[in-house]
Order: sequence, then C-alpha cells, then structure tokens
Amino acid sequence: MAATAKDLNIREFPVEENPKHHYLNAETGLKSWLFTVDHKRIGLMYLASIILFFFVGGVLALALRLELWEPARTFMDADTYNRVFTLHGAVMVFLFIIPSIPAALGNFFLPMMLGAKDVAFPKLNLLSFWIYSFGALFTLYSIAHGGVDTGWTFYTPYSTSTGTAVISMTLGVFIMGFSSILTGINFIVTVHKMRAPGQTWGKLPLFIWSLYATAIIQVLATPVLAITLLLLIMERTLGVGIFDPALGGDPVLYQHFFWFYSHPAVYIMIVPAFGIISEVISTFSKKTIFGYWLIALSSLAIAFIGFLVWGHHMFVSGQSELATVIFSFLTFFVGIPTGIKILNWVATMYKGSIDMKTPMIYALMFLFLFSIGGFTGIMLGALSVNVHLHDTYYVVAHFHYVMMGGTVFAFLAGIHYWWPKMTGKMYNEFWAKVASVVLFIGFNVTFLPQFIMGSQGMPRRYYSYIEQFQTLHQTSTVGSWVLGVGFIIVGIYLTISLFSKANKASSNPWGARALEWMSSSPPAHHNFNYTPVVLHNPYDFHKPISEFRLGIDGSGHGEETESKVELSSDKA
Repeated sequence: MAATAKDLNIREFPVEENPKHHYLNAETGLKSWLFTVDHKRIGLMYLASIILFFFVGGVLALALRLELWEPARTFMDADTYNRVFTLHGAVMVFLFIIPSIPAALGNFFLPMMLGAKDVAFPKLNLLSFWIYSFGALFTLYSIAHGGVDTGWTFYTPYSTSTGTAVISMTLGVFIMGFSSILTGINFIVTVHKMRAPGQTWGKLPLFIWSLYATAIIQVLATPVLAITLLLLIMERTLGVGIFDPALGGDPVLYQHFFWFYSHPAVYIMIVPAFGIISEVISTFSKKTIFGYWLIALSSLAIAFIGFLVWGHHMFVSGQSELATVIFSFLTFFVGIPTGIKILNWVATMYKGSIDMKTPMIYALMFLFLFSIGGFTGIMLGALSVNVHLHDTYYVVAHFHYVMMGGTVFAFLAGIHYWWPKMTGKMYNEFWAKVASVVLFIGFNVTFLPQFIMGSQGMPRRYYSYIEQFQTLHQTSTVGSWVLGVGFIIVGIYLTISLFSKANKASSNPWGARALEWMSSSPPAHHNFNYTPVVLHNPYDFHKPISEFRLGIDGSGHGEETESKVELSSDKA
C-alpha cells in the first residue's frame, strides 16, 4: 500500500507566486554573475553564450546560401566560401549544439528536478563555464585571423598543410572539451548523490535520464577528441608523423580517432533533446508517460551503441569489407532504441487530453522532422546506398534534419516550456505559434530540396555547380530566409516578454508534476524553501497536484522523515 503524506508526517508547502526575492535579483552587478556558483545563473550565462554563437553560425549559413544563388560566383570567392562553411560548421557544432541543452537547460533544471539546491560541485560548474568561454575566445581569434578552410572535421592531410588558423581553432575546441568533461562528471555525481528523499531511480524525470546518458558520453568520448586534436597540433608544429604518410603516418587514422568521438557526440546533441520531448509530450497530453523504463533505458542503450558505429562515416575510406558490414549492421541496430522512444511518445499522446500550446507544437514538429532524419540515416547506413550518396547534399540534408529538425526544434520546445520558470514571465502565445509555423515551413523549404540534389549527385561543400541544380539551390536559399525570419520573431517576442510587467507567470502554468514546477517562478536562490519529498512518479497526472507539493519543514525531524520516505516509497 502506498504511503501517504499523512502517514509520513509530511506537510504541503504553498508555492509563492512571483516572489520579490529570487535568483535573478539575489545579487546585482556583472561581478556577481561572473563569479556566481548558482547553477541557474550559470545556466543562463551558457544560454546567452550559445544564443550568441547560434546567431553567428546562422549569419554564416545565410551567407553560404546566398552565395549558392548562382552556379558561379555571387559575392564571395572560392577560398572565402571554404572558410565560411568551415566556420559555420565549427561554430554550430562545438559552440552551440553540443552545449545547448546539457550546459544551458541541463545546468538550470537538473538540480531542481532532483530537489537539490545546486549541483554537486558548484565551483567546478563555474569553472566549466569559464573554460568554455576561454575556448570560445580562441575560436573568435581564429575567425578574426582569416578563419579555417578545412571543414569542421579538420581532416588530414589538408589540415596539417593549409596556411589558415587551424592551430588556434583546434586549440579552442580542445579547451572546450574540458568544459564538457567537467560538466558530465558534475551531472553524474549530482544524479547519484543529491536526489530528493523518496526519489528513486524509477521516479527520475526522463530529462534527467537523458542528461545522465549524455554525461556518460561526454566523460568517455571527449578525451578521444582532445587527444586527436592535440596530435593534429603536434603534427603541424613538430612534424611528429602521426597522420602524415611522408613521415610514416596514416591520414585515415585521424578519421578513426575523430569519428570515435564525433559519432557519440551526435548523441550528446540529440539524447538531451529526447528528454525534453518526453517532458513536453507527457505534460501537454496530461497522461502518464507510456513505457517509462523503456524510454529511460533506451537513452543508456543509445549512449552505449553510439560508441560502436563510428565506421559508417568511413565506408569509402578503404576499410575492410568485414568492418563495413559490421558498422552497417550496428547502424541499423542503433535505430531500435530511438524507434522505441518515438513509439512510446505516440502511445502517450493516444487518447490524451492534448493541449496545443507552443511547446507541444514544437514537440510534434520534432517527431515529424526527426523521423525523416532518422529514416534517411538508416538509408545512409546501407552500404550500396551510402557509396552513391556519400559526400553529397543528401548527407547535408540528413544531418540538418537530425541536428536542427531534431535538436534545435527540441531546444525551442524546451525554451518555451521552461521560459515561465526561468524568467517568471509568459510570452505571447499567438506570436509563438506564428513563429513555429514559419520555422517549420522555412526549415523544410531549405532542406528538402537538398535531398533531391544529393540523390542526383550534387556534391556537398562545392563552391560552384552545374546549372541543372540552380532552381533547387535557389529554393533552398529562399527557405533559409524564411527560417531566419522565424528566429527573428522568436527573439523579438521573448525579449518583449522579459520587459513586460503584465505577463507574470504562475509557478506552474502548464499543470506539470515534476519537481521544478513545485518551486516559485522565478525560483528562489536555493530553488526550494524546504526539502522536497517525492512520493509519486513525475508523470502521475491522474493524481492531484497538491500531492506533489510536499516537503520537510526543517524542524529537526527532517533526517528521520527522509529515512521513512525512502523505505515507504520503495514498498509503494
């Protein structure tokens, strides 16, 4: 029989609406932000940084699409084009999409979802942000000094011989890798050691499971990238002969090293997005999540299998036939846990009381777009198809349907879902829905034509092309303009909401059940004014919300109560 709050002498705590004292005004001044150890402020600083770099990467993308309006030169030469697409890729991958959800939203909400006051190592968390910022400065330095023309993968042997700023760019990525590792360690320890009383592994929000799986990848895979880039720097500066055939090296070895990190890194980008979608779909369907353990464990399965499929990037590199067959099979295999998630999300919505608010709209768009990205990825995993489509625009479209149609649309769902909690303000729902439609249309007009171009043999990264592809390129370019307008609309109404005094958010505008919604909006400096006690699953929408606002009052009996809760909740 399930334990009740009365049985455990736990009291319900009222949640203060729009508190006068919260984390945003706890301290003032630039110094209070730069030296804060509050995970919420650190999360916001990450968020501001990645939005800045998303803007930079987006402007570079628009420049690329504009240049491809004509088959020959439009406004930049070939060398400039190479540098622009390299910077676009490097900025978007290393500075925006990898840290976007874990470092920004994860930092803000992981402790709150656990009922903790902060992460396990607050000062290490701040150090992670400083390291990220320091590495980003090297990237900006590289942009200011002519950029890099190697592509964001920095493939040898060209990257060891080009005269562009490869050393400073790769050094920046190398430094930022330490930020990723430290964040991963911090999250793992926090999940293991700082869960609220009663919060067993079976009561963790699925967003926490996704961050936990991502942290494992960050800790295990990022050192491989760091070593690879360090060897590349040594190759350029000392001529050590790791990748240079003239010195006894092997350039294909670089690809093995790079993709051993970079394919798991794809899951650093997308697995946290899966966690956001789980939260949003359950909340706006007002239903208990279908297949909780299947979704939770599939995140760990993706993290594990993701380490075994790097070779599908190298089907045309000359690796053995046996290796290509094995990597092809594993590529198909990794689609199973992802398919499990999609099936369970759809089952959650079945007969649910669906509320089509903006976060839910973005979640539904995610399901459509990511499914296209996933299916086309399976096609690229087939050996015979891959040989034809390798290094074509088909790969570009597939990658963007996974990374932008998946991660970015999930990120937008998360931003709109948690915006009231982070800021205490509600955004304009009408304009938010308008922007979501504009973004959806712009995205598909941009990237669907690229599937067609790729299937017809249009190589990616090419500065010029034959005239038969001009109409498709121009369609894609127009779509990029629509996409840009959509993001501008999002930026405008979110900014307006920050300064409006008439749109204050309640503590739980969506009627959610997870712990972060049991605090005030914006949250207090230490998240909760009491120790939350977890008696139920965070997706138990059939139970009244009052049963989720429970805690220990700090009267000296907290330790005894925590013990009772752990035993009783396990029996329940």
